[in-house]
Amino acid sequence: MAQKATDTWVEPKAAKNTTELIKHDHTRIDDYFWMNQRDSKEVLDYLTAENTYTEAYFNKTQQLQTTLLNEFEARINPNDVSAPFFLNGIKYQTKSVEGKDYQEIYRFEDEKSTLFFDENERSKGKSFYELSEWMPSPNNELLAVCEDFVGRRKYQVTFRSNKNNTYLKDKIIDTDGTLVWANDNKTVFYVKKDPQTLREFQVYEHVLGTKSSEDVLVYQEDDERFSVHITKTLTDNFIVIYSFSSTTSEASIIDANHPSEKPVVFLKREQGHLYSLFHHTNGFYILSNKNAKNNQLVFSASKPNAIEDCQVIIAHNDDVLIENCLVLEQKLIAEIRTNGLKKISLFDLKGKSEGAIEFKEETYYTGLSLNDDFKAKEVYYVYNSLTTPSSVYAYDLNSKKQNLFFRRELLDKSFSPDDYVSERIWATANDGTKIPVSIVYKKGTVLEKAPLLLYAYGSYGYTTPDVFSATRLSLLDRGVVYAIAHIRGSKYMGEKWYEDGKMMKKVNTFTDFINAAEYLGMKGYCDKNRIYAQGGSAGGLLMGAVTNMAPYLWKGVIAQVPFVDVVSTMLDESIPLTVGEYEEWGNPNEVDAYFYMLNYSPYDNVKRMDYPALLVTTGYHDSQVQYWEPMKWVAKLREYRTNDKPLIFDCNMDAGHGGGSGRTNERKEIAKEYAFILQLEGIEK
Repeated sequence: MAQKATDTWVEPKAAKNTTELIKHDHTRIDDYFWMNQRDSKEVLDYLTAENTYTEAYFNKTQQLQTTLLNEFEARINPNDVSAPFFLNGIKYQTKSVEGKDYQEIYRFEDEKSTLFFDENERSKGKSFYELSEWMPSPNNELLAVCEDFVGRRKYQVTFRSNKNNTYLKDKIIDTDGTLVWANDNKTVFYVKKDPQTLREFQVYEHVLGTKSSEDVLVYQEDDERFSVHITKTLTDNFIVIYSFSSTTSEASIIDANHPSEKPVVFLKREQGHLYSLFHHTNGFYILSNKNAKNNQLVFSASKPNAIEDCQVIIAHNDDVLIENCLVLEQKLIAEIRTNGLKKISLFDLKGKSEGAIEFKEETYYTGLSLNDDFKAKEVYYVYNSLTTPSSVYAYDLNSKKQNLFFRRELLDKSFSPDDYVSERIWATANDGTKIPVSIVYKKGTVLEKAPLLLYAYGSYGYTTPDVFSATRLSLLDRGVVYAIAHIRGSKYMGEKWYEDGKMMKKVNTFTDFINAAEYLGMKGYCDKNRIYAQGGSAGGLLMGAVTNMAPYLWKGVIAQVPFVDVVSTMLDESIPLTVGEYEEWGNPNEVDAYFYMLNYSPYDNVKRMDYPALLVTTGYHDSQVQYWEPMKWVAKLREYRTNDKPLIFDCNMDAGHGGGSGRTNERKEIAKEYAFILQLEGIEK
């Protein structure tokens, strides 16, 4: 394992075992292919060596990490509470408790709260715990809970009697963590994953009191590009089974009052047609992209034969992306995005505009909160920004008045949003496209001399929200500028923004990020020699790509659970989620897609050159990006790089894709990431 020493610790060096990978008459040599042998002695020994090296590296920052953790705790209320919310007409609230890692759920009756469910009790004796979903039965007498005790996102479902707090004998294993009740209070629908690929592909019906082995298969999706999802309409009349890929969807409905009936296809799938449906007692509203790239909302009094047969309620607009809708008894509410910013627009049931809830900050996040009542006379929405903690407002649909319903307060009473500045700037990409970048910094920061941390994701059409972070203040207070690049591959500027950053246009995502960093440095928003980059999962692919393409730009890079071995992963259909990803990245079984991916795949493009400092993290039980992808990448970087900047690989042996469970672990991981940057900046306090 010996290579070179950092202080008194030896940097790990992986054994090489050449594997030839041949596709389209092209041969790749992979010396670290052996690392996919999960639980083998060689893999575990190497991970132990890497984690020992990482621990030694971070020992030097223990005091700084402790200081950061103390700051987090001084800022974030250890007894933090969520906004109250309503389910089945009952008011609930989640609470954190000082000294406990997991949340407690409280139920209110006559404004008096009682402990309803305690995650801490359920997590006892477990190194990992995640509560995916909890769902009271329609009569509120039973509670279904979906829990993961490993970190591989395979959830166990159990049922509790709320009256005497005892669990029924029913137990369902290996679900996707979602569940829907029928209206009889004894029938539930749940989703099973393919045991090999972990694709959600089956919907089962379970009747309480029967064995799970007797559960009825209600729906199976055989097309490996598609996954399934279940939900219930706000009217409670229908259970909806969605089968979807990233470009196409199909909904099937079951009468929630007659759960044993077979599902009926609502609108047959059509390649390229994405739709979602909302039931109203008058009929169905359908959000559809058929001949409407940014979506349109249409209406049909009964199940239609085609979208073209429906009445247009909210027409398509090239400049307005309709992201989501809420259909209530008296009103339609749409979450829309225009010029990158979200608004909440209100309409009557015929589609006549009744104005919008708008905001004055230059960049912010808003969205509908949980609204569980079809007959509601008011709606709840959330608002925050890079400088303002989260608030929930109640909006009266008749008077149009809005009241503050809940505000998250920091424990640190000296905090003021006025001490920080957020703005949105527009960088110029190689092809002339304007790339929006949101930035935040502390007032008084000398920008042209400041380090900057640039974050992005840029895949699957996911738009990174400009939200407040109480932990991030520890960076801002030390003079670090924080920025989010809203690069192509997201939907920040509409559907076309996504299409221009996927498949055979994926490289736009990477060059946009590089151009954003160059612009920030050139325009004096930071010291161009002190730029750091961070991203996770598909954003970790982004980190790998930009590290290869422009290593000179970054003083340091943090790649969290990075998807870096793109070609090998996309060629291996046994790996979870691969086939369903073809519509995002392309299918490398096709020659053009293969060579396009090969051109940017981080692992395949490691070169003999100087690399920036790197912190690479993963979870051994990660089901979405397998641990061996970053493991191989780091081993190859160790072999090829021509300098000795820190190259740190941190594999959490108890974690999955989302990192360790519990708020203590989450904050420790953030403190470690911040310490990595601050140490490189020579900031030790």
